[in-house]
Amino acid sequence: QVQLVESGGDLVQPGGSLRLSCVGSGFPFDKSWIYWLRQAPGKGLEWVSQVSVSGITTDYAASVKGRFTVSKDNTKNTAYLQMTSLTPEDTARYYCSRDRQGRVRGQGTQVTVSS
Repeated sequence: QVQLVESGGDLVQPGGSLRLSCVGSGFPFDKSWIYWLRQAPGKGLEWVSQVSVSGITTDYAASVKGRFTVSKDNTKNTAYLQMTSLTPEDTARYYCSRDRQGRVRGQGTQVTVSS
């Protein structure tokens, strides 16, 4: 069955960096766009970024553009979200998904930005 497993979340200080990973299985990862979304406490699911089938085309929400970088390694069935200059507003559970709405997503990984 389709499975997406996120990892890499942690507690980090403001200004810090993290790299999230997303391993996909049960579907043609090398023929799929991968989307990153997040959900902050008490808020709805927010689209963060996306990467194309080949990894060449990427897009970002305005709130993370210039700080986050998405990438994809089809040889490892893995997508990444490199996050830098983190702020408390980035605190959320982060999910990778096969669709922009997050209907098919993993369990998520928690990112907490706090001093």
